[in-house]
Amino acid sequence: MKLIDYSVCQLSELLKSRKISSRELTEAYLEQIEKREGEVGAFITLCANEARKKADQIDKMRASGEKLTPLAGIPMGLKDNICTKNLKTTCASKFLEDFVPPYDATVTEKLSDSILLGKLNMDEFAMGSTTETSALKKTCNPRNINYVPGGSSGGSAAAVAAQEAAFTLGTDTGGSIRQPAAFCGVVGMKPTYGSVSRYGAVAFASSFDQIGPITRNVRDSAAVLSAIAGQDPRDSTSVNKDYSDIGAQIGKEIKGMRIGLLREFFEKGAAEEIRTSVLSAAKKLESLGAEIVDLSMPSLDYALPTYYVISASEASSNLAKFDGIGFGTRAKQYEDIYDLYCRSRSEGFGAEVKRRIMLGTFALSAGYYDAYYKKALCVRALIINEFKTVFEKCDVILSPTTPTTAYKIGEKCADPIAMYMGDIYTIPVNIAGLPAISIPCGCSASGLPIATQLIGKAFAESTLYRVAAALEDELGDYDTILMKAGIKA
Repeated sequence: MKLIDYSVCQLSELLKSRKISSRELTEAYLEQIEKREGEVGAFITLCANEARKKADQIDKMRASGEKLTPLAGIPMGLKDNICTKNLKTTCASKFLEDFVPPYDATVTEKLSDSILLGKLNMDEFAMGSTTETSALKKTCNPRNINYVPGGSSGGSAAAVAAQEAAFTLGTDTGGSIRQPAAFCGVVGMKPTYGSVSRYGAVAFASSFDQIGPITRNVRDSAAVLSAIAGQDPRDSTSVNKDYSDIGAQIGKEIKGMRIGLLREFFEKGAAEEIRTSVLSAAKKLESLGAEIVDLSMPSLDYALPTYYVISASEASSNLAKFDGIGFGTRAKQYEDIYDLYCRSRSEGFGAEVKRRIMLGTFALSAGYYDAYYKKALCVRALIINEFKTVFEKCDVILSPTTPTTAYKIGEKCADPIAMYMGDIYTIPVNIAGLPAISIPCGCSASGLPIATQLIGKAFAESTLYRVAAALEDELGDYDTILMKAGIKA
């Protein structure tokens, strides 16, 4: 077995017992990057030399008996909208192509003794579902390079699926961790809003954004989330509570637990092979002693438009600072200050970012605020209340993660509405600020990953991990699922 085949939890034990060195492990991942990166394209910035130096430093610290975190010495990658001191953070945009932050994000600090291999590609300013809106490079799905990896954390999911990093971090505003994880056949966790500090993550929509881990299995996900969760005085939305029990329920039986199936998630939208795989996963949970409960949430019909009105409005406000003066690349030719603003933003932003800024500005404008933004906030409250009612009848909700498998590269570029519809199952979670995890549960006839999503109550990550791990133990990881289906990986 190669070093890159071990899980994060296994690597942690091997490093702790000094059966392997961090330098040895780092070299194994750098070798894999050299082998696969040409066709996958997950990294915007690769910092191989810095990674080697850090690995040597961690090995010396371990040898001298210094106290290290469980993830110390393990190679990882960060989505390129998470700030890294003295290392470029571009948001995959021409506007920030040369931006080097003077500080680290909180999650970067918390993973400071892990080995940062580099920054990962994404949709520009996290706006997109395929990573095709990146202005800097193209990323392909490692499972089939003719398909997209999903987005906006496409580089983060692709790097894990291609074994170019042991784990990565992404950000999830409307499904941007779970959807690419589903498309790439890996595990993506969107934590409860407020459980992981957003300090140092470049904001798209502040009331939705959440940082979370992408890993190859559920236990690794719990280990990484345990490392990054916690209250942060620099983030006013982070919640002060005990996060030490995040993975404590993994391995416990799920007998007697109630698994909810929302009627609206299965009656329309999902392709037949998706629906079949997810319902089969529900049957697996039932065979383990869980009770399947049929439920309904009528407000889900309004989730998609609600999200796009609110998120675009917040994006319009958040991106106002990118003017070519305070932040961002400045236009080389301009006549006056107004022309400077116009040219800098016109040249710096891509089409999708401009589309959402204009939509948000319109929704917030005088005469339309009440009709759109205020009404969307009212529907958001309705969705939150309906989730509370539903969770009185179940412990966890099971649904598809996506309505289809991965798209072919270029397939959705001309139809943004069709691309937005791909977030139909993930968006309600962000609206309500709930935790949700996506894990592989099947494969299409052509070998593309199919995933199921488990949704929990606020701050019930431990319950989600309990159910997800039980299901994963039954199904196996994606390579196991392919093997059972008789499809060569």
